[in-house]
Formats: sequence, structure tokens, C-alpha cells
Amino acid sequence: MAFWIEFVQLIFIFELMKIKLLLFGITRDLLNANELSFEVLENINVGDLKKELLSKYPQVENISSYAIAVNESYANDDVKLREKDVIAIIPPVSGG
Repeated sequence: MAFWIEFVQLIFIFELMKIKLLLFGITRDLLNANELSFEVLENINVGDLKKELLSKYPQVENISSYAIAVNESYANDDVKLREKDVIAIIPPVSGG
């Protein structure tokens, strides 16, 4: 019971926020969508978002090699996300 109370308290300490995910290339095909609305804990960073996405969508197993843009600027794993950010998931591109 004590664990449950601590868990509920933890939920209230960290609120959820909505972000928008734009999907490109193989990611769009794997998730069968052009964009997704995604709820995450506030104060999450790009690296944590990648882990969340992999947990929810195991088919994006190579997400660690994908580029991520936050509000149209490329972002590394340490960039903090904010409510209503627009995140683009950009897989590697090959061709000739």
C-alpha cells in the first residue's frame, strides 16, 4: 500500500505534457501515421523521449540512430522538451 501511495504522489509531482511528433521516412511507415500526439512527463529530454518511443513502439528499434528536430532545429539527447513542442523524427536516408 505504501508503494502505491508513493507512486500516486510521484504522478502528481510530475505533470504530463503534450507534444506533437512528426514522422518521416521509414518511421512513418512503421507507425502508419504522419504525426502523433504524445503525452510525456514534463522535464523530459530528447534521450528520454527516444526511450519512451521505443518502449511504446518497439518497431522503431533503431531510433538511437535517427535525427531529432525540436521546433525545426536539430537537437541532441540532452535538449529538454516543453509543452506543445513539435518534434520531428528523421530516420537516416540512403540512396544514390
